Amino acid sequence: MARYLAELYLSHAGSSGLRDAASRARAAAEELNREGTPIRYLRALFLGEDETCFHLYEAGSPESVLEASRRAAIPVERVVEAIDIELGELKGG
Repeated sequence: MARYLAELYLSHAGSSGLRDAASRARAAAEELNREGTPIRYLRALFLGEDETCFHLYEAGSPESVLEASRRAAIPVERVVEAIDIELGELKGG
């Protein structure tokens, strides 16, 4: 499965609900997965200075990320594919 970032605007005041939103996102992804849609919620990242929040998923398509976000009542601006590289995966670097 590919990784996708769901991006949304989140003010500093709204960031207090980030943990709750992440819980809802995980529950929505688990529900979709039980229904046969391959998707897994990984984590949330909040860039306070930019007032931007990203929810990271592994999924079969961006549409499944949008559906999980809809079910979680998370107002996503866009979903983009992301490449996630961990240092342990790099060779010779």
